[in-house]
Amino acid sequence: MENRDTSKGRGSSRSNNKRRNSNSRYASSNANSTQGKRQGAGKPANKKKKKQEVALDPSLFIKKAVPIEERHYESPRNIKDLPVDNSLLYNLLEKGYQKPTEIQDKTLEAILDKRDLMGIAKTGTGKTGAFLIPLVHDLVGARAAGQILIIVPTRELACQVEDEFKSMTEGLRLYSNCFIGGTNINRDLDKLKRQSHVIIGTPGRLNDLANRGALRLKSFSTLVLDEFDRLLDMGFWNDVKRLVQQMTQKEQTILFSATEERQQRTMIASLLDDPVEVRVSSGDVTADHIDQDVVIVKEGEKKIDVLLDMLNDETFEKVIVFAETKRWVNTIFKKLISKGVKVGQIHGDKTQNYRQKALDKFKQGELNVLVATDVAARGLDISDVSHVINYQPPRTVDSYIHRIGRTGRAGKTGKAFTFIS
Repeated sequence: MENRDTSKGRGSSRSNNKRRNSNSRYASSNANSTQGKRQGAGKPANKKKKKQEVALDPSLFIKKAVPIEERHYESPRNIKDLPVDNSLLYNLLEKGYQKPTEIQDKTLEAILDKRDLMGIAKTGTGKTGAFLIPLVHDLVGARAAGQILIIVPTRELACQVEDEFKSMTEGLRLYSNCFIGGTNINRDLDKLKRQSHVIIGTPGRLNDLANRGALRLKSFSTLVLDEFDRLLDMGFWNDVKRLVQQMTQKEQTILFSATEERQQRTMIASLLDDPVEVRVSSGDVTADHIDQDVVIVKEGEKKIDVLLDMLNDETFEKVIVFAETKRWVNTIFKKLISKGVKVGQIHGDKTQNYRQKALDKFKQGELNVLVATDVAARGLDISDVSHVINYQPPRTVDSYIHRIGRTGRAGKTGKAFTFIS
């Protein structure tokens, strides 16, 4: 992210100076005195007492970014030199592909050779293209009979993968279906009456369709788990296993992710047979490239007012605000929109159509702020997010790392703030 002079904010010079003086609420030295206090002013009324949880040490939310040493990779071959169908090459060139990325270059032949594969690469390095390019090549001229199953952890990622597939296969007479929660199940049942080459979906909806006998996985030969670390970490493992067990003719399994959790190795091993492993990044979950700090919400202040003050700073160009619950997301959204902020929201109670429209507007710059829950934002590929703000401290370190990982994408430095009362 470009470093900009924050003295040129949209708010008044008084409010900008307030953020910079010695009593600034971005005061890291005050963080330890706030440990264990998790809720600030401005919260919705809630008479029920919740079970007290152990709060994370606020010092975990304070860290200066370490400059990323980018290792430049340039493939010795151009896209037009890849050993794939000419019609596919034409579409890739039309999409602006010039050279394969490292993960694409190093996995292509293994996937074409029908080897099981696990690929680890950072976000923004072309992992979706890495598995779609060779799979589309194999499908050209094939009968539409449900051959490839792509499982992803979130609705939004499913839509992203299908959009990429459609753009790669324009004019090739290859067909896909996407099945996700939050959509009409009867419409999905109708879609399955028309055969397709590729099925993309989230585990819950795919299992629902399989249990109804509408999705018959016996004929599927290839399984792809995209963002497999999230699939195995978000309570989907049993759903994934049930789907895999029905793929009795499965010949190839492909796993891709930006991170790899060591405790998942047993599950990974149960899915793969003599796999090729390609790692173009360590796979470790890290936020070293993100500037992290806390925002002290002083007694008598309201969090929403503090948030509005921050959003008045012109450097907060594209911001994701995380809240712990769907109710909190809705509350923050309503308060921001009442103040004229161009804001959207995504959480599990919103329809897929609503969520997709909010995401598209955020990506295109029509909205400057997106308020979201953790799960709703998992797997999202949104470029140039300038800031992540945790309206409440997350409950786990893993949740924190994945929240703030929405900024600082594709080798850029990001900024993250966590509210502490």
